[in-house]
Order: sequence, then C-alpha cells, then structure tokens
Amino acid sequence: MRSVSRRALLRGGALGVAAVTVTGCAAEERVPPAAAPPDPETLLLRELIAGKERTVALYASAASARLEPFRQRHEAHLAELRRRLPPAPAATSATPAPTPSPSGSAAQGGSPSVRTLRDLERRAAALRTRQIEGVSPPLAQLLASIGACEAAHAVALSRSL
Repeated sequence: MRSVSRRALLRGGALGVAAVTVTGCAAEERVPPAAAPPDPETLLLRELIAGKERTVALYASAASARLEPFRQRHEAHLAELRRRLPPAPAATSATPAPTPSPSGSAAQGGSPSVRTLRDLERRAAALRTRQIEGVSPPLAQLLASIGACEAAHAVALSRSL
C-alpha cells in the first residue's frame, strides 16, 4: 500500500473544495433571468391602438354619412398600428385590448357632437408630437402622419360647425 503524504492529502482536499465551489456557482447561473421589461414602443403601440379603437367607436356611433370618411381614415391608422405591433410571446398570455368606451353623449346612448369629435381630433394631434420623442424613425414617421391627419380632421370638423 502506498502512503499518502500530508501535503498530498491537503492538496487533494483543496481541489475537492474548489470543485464543489465551481459546481455551486454553475448551478446559480442556471436560474432563469427575470422577465425583461416590456419594450417602450410596444407599450406605446398598445396605447395608440386602444385610443384609435375608442375613436373609431365614437365615429361609428355618430352614424352620419358625412363623418364616414373620418372613421375610415382612423380604421386605416388602426390597421397600420396593429401591423407594427410585435406578436405576443407564446409563453405569456396577451392582455386583451380594452373595449372601446366612448365618452360623453355616446356613452349615454347618444351620438357624439361634431364639436366633441373636433376636440378629440385636436387633443390627439397635439399628443402625437410628444409621442414621437424617443421612438424609432419609422414609428415617428407614422405618428407624424397620423397627427397631421388628425389635425386636418380638426380643421375640417371646425368648418362644419
């Protein structure tokens, strides 16, 4: 039988401890990372989509043939915004978009006034300039175009008062 020196024994013990330590570190690295925060542009797109859905619902409740082109333009905006929304990850359940809830007289069963629609268009157009800050150039261009259309709607609706 071969005898083991004291140094060999200590060296072997130190290697064993190092192996256990490395193994313990590797196990900690396998912990899945926390979910990444949602992309700010995705959050903005969801907000824009919800707003456009409410606007389309308001125009639909107006039931006026002369307002139909306005509603159609908002539906086109809505389709383009939805097209740019990235698909929801399969692992998480997508939160359904809020149901459009018209405000004012439309919520009470009546038709919104042209003045209400004009004010809505003005507020939306003004909001677009703030939403453009910090977004990608393609989304900024889309928001600028939508804002210009909403500003034109506000002017056109002012003329019809």
